[in-house]
Amino acid sequence: MTLSDLASRAAAELRDAVAAIDPAAMEGMVSDLARARRIACYGVGREGLMMRALAMRLYHMGLDAHVVGDMSCPPVGPGDVLVVSAGPGGFSTVGGLIGVARAAGARIACVTAVADGSAPQAADRVFLIPAQTMASDQGTAATSVLPMGSLFEGAQYLAFELLVLALRDRLGVDPQAMRARHTNLE
Repeated sequence: MTLSDLASRAAAELRDAVAAIDPAAMEGMVSDLARARRIACYGVGREGLMMRALAMRLYHMGLDAHVVGDMSCPPVGPGDVLVVSAGPGGFSTVGGLIGVARAAGARIACVTAVADGSAPQAADRVFLIPAQTMASDQGTAATSVLPMGSLFEGAQYLAFELLVLALRDRLGVDPQAMRARHTNLE
């Protein structure tokens, strides 16, 4: 397969995964984030990098958004949303954080590819991205040209950017205001 063929197939896989997201789930996430007093984002590995990217864009929109594990992440409580990523349905750290956030009164939103996993089952909101994860990348379950969990992670990036566009429109945030919140320490 040529590089062009691989690129076309990977792009089609990403498009199909994001296009398969339930519009009601997207709208629900937009509503939850728009109403949140504070938003904390968490994921492990490359999913964690996508969650950091989401937190950055939420911050650019002027929302009180943080990354769990950063020293500046405040506590969560009533009115707050913990957004976790659990592509294969669950991770021990995600499960532990869900328990802590729930006990503190925060709502939980879970981004996943496996709706019946432990993390989405414990969440108030499930944002299903139907894509291959590292848990489904071997044997007959493997369908993506991309390695390991790359399809889910790439689809997260694209889905999150679309989520940000919808949220920006909902909140009436000017793109220049977003740009003005970008760091000047680069």
